[in-house]
Amino acid sequence: MSDMTMRDSLEQAEVVDNGADTGKVRKRPRPGERRLQILQVLAEMLQNPKGERVTTAALAAKIQVSEAALYRHFASKAQMFEGLISFIEQTVFGLINQINQKEESGLAQARGILQMLLFFAEKNPGMTRVLLSDALLQEDDRLQERITQVLDRVEVSLKQALRIAQTQGGAWENVGQDEVSVRAAMLMSFILGRWHRFARSGFKKLPTEASDISLRILLSE
Repeated sequence: MSDMTMRDSLEQAEVVDNGADTGKVRKRPRPGERRLQILQVLAEMLQNPKGERVTTAALAAKIQVSEAALYRHFASKAQMFEGLISFIEQTVFGLINQINQKEESGLAQARGILQMLLFFAEKNPGMTRVLLSDALLQEDDRLQERITQVLDRVEVSLKQALRIAQTQGGAWENVGQDEVSVRAAMLMSFILGRWHRFARSGFKKLPTEASDISLRILLSE
């Protein structure tokens, strides 16, 4: 399973093309790379266990550029957070598609999605604060609406996996449609609980801790 992080994306973007530039190090990043660097550093700053609000002044100082330089790449701080949410959305649903293509069993799909969500948070602590909306407090209200939409889509993916399980015989064949919705909501509550525990512990209590046992219990009938 992929454990893509923002740093992975930045490192891929910074690969120097073959040809005349091979072996040379560019002193200034390309525009797209600078945008990615800003998002990476923002995500890293969100890993602060104290959960302090990240200001554009602190972000600019960390990157060693002026605040004006930040705004050449993003129109606002809200747009920077939108960039993080877009990264989360593209990565998470890209991985969900991979899981669904690989697994025919509905329960295997659900288990894979849940494990991926736990691993993603563990690999991207700063993103966990975005997923929990903790990092979005005092920011533009539309950001919280956007992350809520992402989480709702994840819950729909879990519900679809459980509905597939209903059609595949076994104990889940007798689970009603209403119960499937309730179970999907319970699974999301489990994920959110693990994320909260991870963030509350200063990222010390890993979300994947004893996850195999937990998922076996949650997905049993």
